[in-house]
Amino acid sequence: MAEAKIPKATAKRLPIYYRYLNILFNAGTNRVSSTELSEAVQVDSATIRRDFSYFGALGKRGYGYDVEDLLNFFKKTLNQDRLTNVALVGVGNLGHALLNYNFQQTNSVRISAAFDINEEIANTIQSGVPVYPMADMKEQLQIQQIDVAILTVPINHAQDVADELVAAGVKGIMNFTPIRLSVPATVRIQNVDLANELQTLIYFLDHYGNEAGTSDTAK
Repeated sequence: MAEAKIPKATAKRLPIYYRYLNILFNAGTNRVSSTELSEAVQVDSATIRRDFSYFGALGKRGYGYDVEDLLNFFKKTLNQDRLTNVALVGVGNLGHALLNYNFQQTNSVRISAAFDINEEIANTIQSGVPVYPMADMKEQLQIQQIDVAILTVPINHAQDVADELVAAGVKGIMNFTPIRLSVPATVRIQNVDLANELQTLIYFLDHYGNEAGTSDTAK
């Protein structure tokens, strides 16, 4: 990967490109143009070319992009050839849904441990994932060398649990709670507010109709 940091908007689009390249490769397609990619992933071709330009010359003028070469490049860039174990903290309704899903569309991410305060859930196996009591969280995170966690606990416990995750050495938290967590600068937070995303979608539908398109990936 290039040494220079790429824009966050570009980074968010890379997994989208990777998923479609996988589809093309499995279908036996050898090459693809930026225009074809644009139509498939709903990102304009100029943006795709700009995104790819951050990584050097990935294609050839008049030829397009070699699907297998591009797929292998993004596999390494996105660490798709390395399995990352992730912890889930909070096995409520949303937590159960995430356990059932468990990132089945990728081979690089897996929820390998879950934690919950509910004694009826702790020390059980849910969707093939062991659920530990919260008291064991720090020890298990360190034993299993997990440094990424998904947070789906009630809002009034979110900050306290985040503090525990940081103390256990977690470096990244996907936060599904509506509050904004306070963590050290060395810890990265990815906030996922489903209610906010839905309200944003409804706003665009009400004010722009279909013009909104896939604006989140095209920024």
